[in-house]
Amino acid sequence: MENRIVVGAALIHRGRVLAARRKAPSEVAGFWEFPGGKTEPGETEEQALERELQEELGVRARALRPLPGRWPVRPGLELRIWAAELVSGEPEPLQDHSELRWLGPDELDAVDWLAHDREALPHVAELLRAP
Repeated sequence: MENRIVVGAALIHRGRVLAARRKAPSEVAGFWEFPGGKTEPGETEEQALERELQEELGVRARALRPLPGRWPVRPGLELRIWAAELVSGEPEPLQDHSELRWLGPDELDAVDWLAHDREALPHVAELLRAP
């Protein structure tokens, strides 16, 4: 059986990336992540990312490209982080998050990331430093 993909968004806007603080479930509550969620059957990773950001944050975003790496979340579930750009709207923590923060390239260590999201930080820092 193939792994189901969870997509996370390194959502970039004005040289900063959005970090979202989980409020549930209890084992991840208080940790920070790149917002996103599971792909649905028949959905591309890009479609899932754009849908999840609309549902979770109330924004329109465009998926740009996957960052290097894939991380097991739990058996049968694998995380891919995508670079994405904000198209319209102001992100709000509507569902799974208690707080949002925009972080610049030198602020990425300012929050306590979930382990697999932390592994993507070098790639995110590169994105933020790109001209």
